[in-house]
Amino acid sequence: MERTELNTLGEFGLIDRIKSKFTNKNAETIKGIGDDAAVIDVGDKYMLVTTDILFEGIHFDLSYTPLRHLGYKAVAVNISDIAAMNGIAKQITVTIGLSNRISVEAIDELYEGIKFACESYNVDLIGGDTSASASGFVVSITATGFVDKDKIAYRNGAKPNDILCVTGDLGAAYFGLQVLEREKQVYLANPSMQPELTEKEYLVGKILKPEARTDIIHELNELGVIPSSMIDISDGLASELLHICTQSGVGAMVFEDKLPIEDITMLTATEFNVSPITAALNGGEDYQLLFTVKQSDFDKIKNMSDVLPIGYMTQDKAVQLALNSGGTAAIKAQGWNHL
Repeated sequence: MERTELNTLGEFGLIDRIKSKFTNKNAETIKGIGDDAAVIDVGDKYMLVTTDILFEGIHFDLSYTPLRHLGYKAVAVNISDIAAMNGIAKQITVTIGLSNRISVEAIDELYEGIKFACESYNVDLIGGDTSASASGFVVSITATGFVDKDKIAYRNGAKPNDILCVTGDLGAAYFGLQVLEREKQVYLANPSMQPELTEKEYLVGKILKPEARTDIIHELNELGVIPSSMIDISDGLASELLHICTQSGVGAMVFEDKLPIEDITMLTATEFNVSPITAALNGGEDYQLLFTVKQSDFDKIKNMSDVLPIGYMTQDKAVQLALNSGGTAAIKAQGWNHL
């Protein structure tokens, strides 16, 4: 049998390959593979279902990731997926894989973080599973939530001339990870050295304890605005924007000078000799919301402090960055690829 290596497909290519082999058979299944969450008709509302798995050594490093932060983050990234459908999460289940080096106290710490997240996002832990793991710590969470049928936001609803918005600054999580990796190497070389993180707390916080932007969903609802398309930024702005454009059949123009980047991110980019624009586009793990609204709705959201217009959708399929120099550059996905 011919062998195809996984890295020739990439994460999204593999998902598309799996999706192509299945057809939904139940009328209640409104949306399956291909968005931030599955959509199930449960009567007067849609139920949203999403799941995410985190592997030690791939998605987190326990040498600098406190278990409480890991528990909180594992919940938050799933809540973010529910928010990206314009929904509100209600329940989670937690499955953990444990090696024999994990103590009871360590599990307690993990669940303290999970509990804190449940309280913060007003969700219930309703079950899960535990298993042995031969290759380190594994945390998998499934979240369910609900959205009114006339308020759901998919990735495929963007139209030409819609305004493209993002809910906060970008690139900070990427540099938070770079700082942690650098300090880990310093420690390994000299265990007597203490990490220098005081000036990088904002960046480190963004990677270790991201927040799902459920506040934006509540505020949009109060303003009577339903995004024409929406996605959360887990794999990088470029990757997520291309998802919206591909599924909506449109292009986009993003303005370099509109990309929200904090000063500390700019300074740290200089330290690591990495373009802050590259980090903003491709860094990943920002967990902001990227969404589009009709021009007629823009007046309703223009005073939202955390909603920042960064461009607009176009009739042609080109996805471009308008550079400060006056030219344009094609936006390509170079973000997180877990395979």
